Amino acid sequence: MEYMEVSAKTVSDAITEACQKLLVTSEKLDYIVVEEGSSGFLGIGSRPAIIKARVKSSMKDKAKEFLDSVFEAMGLVVTIDIKYDEIDNYMDIELSGDEMGVLIGKRGQTLDSLQYLVSLVINKESENYIRVKVDTENYRQRRKETLENLAKNIAYKVKRTKRSVSLEPMNPYERRIIHSALQNDKYVATHSEGEEPFRRVVVNLKK
Repeated sequence: MEYMEVSAKTVSDAITEACQKLLVTSEKLDYIVVEEGSSGFLGIGSRPAIIKARVKSSMKDKAKEFLDSVFEAMGLVVTIDIKYDEIDNYMDIELSGDEMGVLIGKRGQTLDSLQYLVSLVINKESENYIRVKVDTENYRQRRKETLENLAKNIAYKVKRTKRSVSLEPMNPYERRIIHSALQNDKYVATHSEGEEPFRRVVVNLKK
């Protein structure tokens, strides 16, 4: 939202007037003092106080503004649907459009990068940490199911060959899916090896 200029006798009066025009309380007003104002001498040479004011951006606004700027730079038309639960400090962002494959990227890397950047933007000024999920075309759930099936297939291979198997490098979220999928398996165990971003899950027989 663009700033609007408001003038009054004092800064306090200008803030009050800005709140009335924007229909918000002072806590939700974002303003910059342009001119403190002066009463002059015996009313001579007085100058009004001037501020620039706008409604403070909500967390949803911050996330949408950031994503809009990214998609504009990428030349993509994307519909952004944001749900924000202030009680649980959780933001769910759903993207839709014609070129979502570009946003998903290889193994979801572009989507993960967007999620990370949105988290940085909104948590920069938040008192409490807000968890962020960015998804499109139900990719997160489909990827979860793919990884769970992969985990079961690898576990079967380890049992059959009695040899450990190292998976491809994955982000922490995807590694947790593999660990979780096999945590109750009686015959195999999992652990992670390596340094980010090349850290990977290793599946081996329990000793």
